[in-house]
Amino acid sequence: MSDLAAIKAEARAAGFARRAAAFEHAAPGACGVLSEVLAGYRGVPLSGYMPIRTEIDPLPAMAEAAAHGPVAVPVIQGKAQPLRFSRWEPGCEMIDGPFGARVPAREYYFDPEILIVPLVAFDARGNRLGYGGGFYDRTLQQLRSRRATLAIGFAFDGQEAGELPLEATDQPLDMVVTESRVFTF
Repeated sequence: MSDLAAIKAEARAAGFARRAAAFEHAAPGACGVLSEVLAGYRGVPLSGYMPIRTEIDPLPAMAEAAAHGPVAVPVIQGKAQPLRFSRWEPGCEMIDGPFGARVPAREYYFDPEILIVPLVAFDARGNRLGYGGGFYDRTLQQLRSRRATLAIGFAFDGQEAGELPLEATDQPLDMVVTESRVFTF
């Protein structure tokens, strides 16, 4: 394991611990600020995510957004591949996808212009630490090469880190929304 990989592994472990603690103490309505932010983008195609483990839950904000325009969730295509995004609506039939995330049973793919991105940790400069598979980094690079794409990290306040180890392939976030704040970069 390289030095950077070891440093990222340590940062990821610390991030998971902070996220678990924040999840345990989360109050209801944690996605209210996210709903307020998305209200300014009514009708713009977006992607959220189906929360797994201790991720903050964006589903109420996604349901509100779906009343005004298309909403998708990511579908993993394979190792080292960019994500694709399949249309999601509240109550649609879901099946198990890779890595434990649920995906729509009926595939209807489109490219979102806004991505609500899950994360392990973030910093005050718009950097994000994910699970280590690089799915969102590859996807954001691909989408941003075609058109402007807004990446909104969604996290608990407690997931903020002082500084994160970075690689040249790490894609920055445009915004981070927590249960109480909005950071713009």
